[in-house]
Amino acid sequence: MTDRKSELAENLARVEERIASACAAAGRKREEVTLIVVTKTYPATDVRLLADLGVRHVAENRDQDAAPKAAACADLSLNWHFVGQLQTNKVRSVAGYAHVVQSVDRPRLVTALSAAAVARGREIGCLVQIALDAESGERGSRGGAAPEQMAELADLVAGAPGLRIDGLMTVAPLSGRYAGREQAAFERMMELSSGLRADHPAATMVSAGMSADLEQAVMAGATHVRVGTAVLGARPRLG
Repeated sequence: MTDRKSELAENLARVEERIASACAAAGRKREEVTLIVVTKTYPATDVRLLADLGVRHVAENRDQDAAPKAAACADLSLNWHFVGQLQTNKVRSVAGYAHVVQSVDRPRLVTALSAAAVARGREIGCLVQIALDAESGERGSRGGAAPEQMAELADLVAGAPGLRIDGLMTVAPLSGRYAGREQAAFERMMELSSGLRADHPAATMVSAGMSADLEQAVMAGATHVRVGTAVLGARPRLG
């Protein structure tokens, strides 16, 4: 085993232990939580090593990095998640490899994704990204729609050809009433998820929690956690 593969294996084991412990504390089964490894800024060689180690879900946040990486790993059995703020001019490319777009936060993006999915002959899962720091009608500082827009966006996705409404995503807010209150933020997301499932019963996915706060997300009830640094190491500085 190479040094890098050994490093990734050790990191994955530590993250797995954290998830398992959080599940036990919350009275949940370990299989209720899916780990998504965020591979942004890391090379396709790392993605291959992760696949060898059993990782099946990977995430990227920039199409210019993700598209060539997904192409280089097209032979692997992986589910690719797009988690970054998505510009409509990147949608055609993202629709070529993403199985799930977690950052749907405006009607125009739904329309563009639908057209691209149909053109590609694919079905793409979508999560409505909720920003708990957003005022009504506004987007959050890190992307995402205000909670009041959830129902409208979910209905748009559900009715759009080539798309499927899978659930919700959020990032712990840095400002507003939930700043520094990750557990409360994620519990609020579970309340919103309950409302969403009343209209869309299959939309059970809640993607919340990252390296620093995955335990709080698991305790609240998240079904997916997005972990990058804790698995791959400190990210290199850009520029």
